[in-house]
Parts: sequence; C-alpha cells; structure tokens
Amino acid sequence: MRLHAAAALLPDGWAEDVAIELDGEGRIAGVTPRAARESGGERIEGFVVPGMPNVHSHAFQRAMAGLTELRTDSGDSFWTWRDLMYRFAGRITPDQVHDIAAWAYVEMLKGGYTAVGEFHYLHHDTSGRPYADPAEMSHRIAEAALATGIALTHLPVLYQFSGFGARPPTTAQARFIHSTEGFMRLVEGLHRHYRGHRDVRVGLAFHSLRAVDPGAIAESLAALKAIDPAAPVHIHVAEQRREVDDCVAWSGERPVQWLLGHARPDVRWCLVHATHLEPDEARALAASGAVAGLCPTTEANLGDGIFPARDYFCAPVPGRIGIGSDSHVEISVAAELRMLEYSQRLSLERRSVLASGRQPSPAARLYTDAALGGARALAIDGGRIAQGCRADLVVLDREHPALWNKSPAQALDAWTFAGDASCVRDVMVAGAWRVRERHHPREAELSRRYRAAQAALLG
Repeated sequence: MRLHAAAALLPDGWAEDVAIELDGEGRIAGVTPRAARESGGERIEGFVVPGMPNVHSHAFQRAMAGLTELRTDSGDSFWTWRDLMYRFAGRITPDQVHDIAAWAYVEMLKGGYTAVGEFHYLHHDTSGRPYADPAEMSHRIAEAALATGIALTHLPVLYQFSGFGARPPTTAQARFIHSTEGFMRLVEGLHRHYRGHRDVRVGLAFHSLRAVDPGAIAESLAALKAIDPAAPVHIHVAEQRREVDDCVAWSGERPVQWLLGHARPDVRWCLVHATHLEPDEARALAASGAVAGLCPTTEANLGDGIFPARDYFCAPVPGRIGIGSDSHVEISVAAELRMLEYSQRLSLERRSVLASGRQPSPAARLYTDAALGGARALAIDGGRIAQGCRADLVVLDREHPALWNKSPAQALDAWTFAGDASCVRDVMVAGAWRVRERHHPREAELSRRYRAAQAALLG
C-alpha cells in the first residue's frame, strides 16, 4: 500500500509531497519526501501526523463522565469523587464493560488516538469473587479494542490495600483486590494468550504506593522479568497532596522520591500523574528514563494540581511525557495538549511556556514529545512516521475552519489552540483505516450498545 501525503510531520519536521510505503504487517516500509505526485498511491490532502498513544485510560468511567459535578455538603475533592466512582464500578457487568469500553475507544480514534493503555483494576464480580475465568474482564477489554481497531496495551492492576501501611481494603474495593500470587497468574495467562498479537500488548500496573506494599512490588517485578522483560509497568503516583502527606508519614519520603529510590523505575515505566513533584524529584524522574503520564483534563476536573512541566522539560536530561484521557471527561488529543500548556500559562503568567528554542511552536513540541513518550510507555513501535514504525497515522482536515489557510508549520498550533476533535478527518491503525471522513464503520452499532449499558447502570 502506498500513500502520498501533501504534508506529513516526520521526525525532523514537516515535509511536503511525502510518499509513505506500507508493508503487509501494518508497518511503514519507507518514507520519501518530495516524491513526484504522479508516483501513485492514495493522495492525502490533509496534514498527516503520527498517531497519538493514550497512555492512561479507565474506560468504564466514560459512562459516568459529567455525573459527579454536583456540590456536596461535605465539600468536594478527589476523595469524594472516588466514593462515587466506587459505587458506579460496583455495579458494572462484563457485557457493560465491553460496551462502554468499545464506545470510548471509538471516541478515542475519532479524537486522534491510535493506541490506548488500559489501566484495568475491575477484575472480579460484584461480590468480589473471581469469575470462572479470572481474566474475564480483561478479555472483554481486549475484545472491545479489537472491535474498534485501536491498538491496546492492557495493564492489569495489582490492588491490595486501602492505604499506606497495608490498611485492609474496604468493601467498595472488593472487585479490585488480588494476592500477589493470584495477580501474577492473571498477568502470565494474559501474556500467554496475547503473545505475538500485533494490536494487543500486555504489561502490568501497580495501582499506587498506598495500594500495594514494597514486597509485592519487588515480587511482581521479578515475576514479570521472567515472563517478558520488556513489558511496560505503570503506577499512579503523587496525584494528590494528601497522598504525598500520607506517604511521608508512612515512609519519611515523598511518593516519587520513594519510588525512585526503592523500585528504581526505568524506560519501561510510566508514572501516571506525578503531579506533586519537588524540583529534585522532577530532575531525578527525568533522568530515570521513565515517562510521566499526564492527564490534564482529568487532573483539572478532579482538582489534582498542576504538573511542573517547565522544570521537568528543563532538567539536565529533559523529561519524557505521554498524555492520557484517564476518566474521559473529554476525549481529544487537542484538549489534553491545550490544557497542559494553558495550566502552565495560568501558573506562571506567561505564554508559550512549553515551546523551546529548538521548537518555537508549543503544540508541535508537546505533540512530538507525547507521541514518542506515549509509544515508549505503551511499549509499541510508534510515535513517528519513519521506516520500521507502526503505520499509525492521523489526518487533520485542511477544510476544517480551524485549519483554513494554515501552513503545515501552523497546523498543530491551530488544531490544539483553536480546534477540537472534529479537526481529525481520518485515522489509520497498523495500516488499516479505522476512521474515514470522521466516521467509524461500527459507531452506530457501538453507540447503541453503549447507550443501553449506561441506561442500565443509571436506572
């Protein structure tokens, strides 16, 4: 298959008249800028950019987006939101998980994402007992991804305690809880089942430092090394100030400080949120090679705080980021990048904070960094339009009003700061078109199933 893009974002910048050769395995076989227009292949008149990985998703939460905003007498916080989320999660069936996830993944594709990291802790039935197949819920997530065509990095989550110091889990957390041994049986079985699958990758996640103990982390990492030493590892960390204070009371160290000193995260790791960092932690996290998985719209919605992006990017070893839509209050690549830059502007009272001398466009800098960092976090060969990479591509519509009369160099800023998800016209995953002219071929069917699942949960 051959594509001929009027303009494409390559690793060294924008190029025009780019021929992109695809092989039969969903990879890019060759890239030729300034190719003759008569060289053949499908002509793409829009702006072609690498597909964006979504590094952090709780797909089931899409069905409750917008339903937790009413003020309560006791005051609103992440922790009151979490109580509402637990009640919602306590009712969901495997069929509903599939239908909600499938619709969320359609929305991701239409919003410019081509891969998703599903941070999955909804393991057991409503009473907290394992299903006959302990991987039942995980398989439903994979089936939803395969039904839509998005690439999946599945991240089953180890969740054991309700707080630091191995506090016993609450009744509301019963669906999430595993022993370390049982959890690693789940992970090993999923690795075995999906080994070699082009569009399903399996890693693991620790819910947070408050939900596991040091022994479980060490034991799980040792077991994972024997199963797949390249598998990705994710963890929520330092999302809330209370979490930081509780970690200091437990260990004498801040969460990222403890993690860097004891678990020693490396390039396989994604530290999700990492919102509350001291400057020395930001420098050390950047030097570790791990990716900071930022979810700006969710972090804003939950009142988490503002990630110190400037310090992180300006570290001696510049930090790596990925972006995720997390609780899915909004599903749009542009929205996450916009919120990331705008939060820095509000905090520092400056404009174009995250641009750099090398890249004066803040959106272009953030897009390329997040695409590369996201691919690393999900352990996929993506994030670039280059030979050997996955053929994951997004086409921005030159005929969208936000992109009228824009040059390639202006396209990402126009999309991020003046456009929205509707700027995305076509989306390719592993060499197959999944969205054409803003339409997913299964969206009518999957939207009906999602609506029915949501109605049953809210009824």
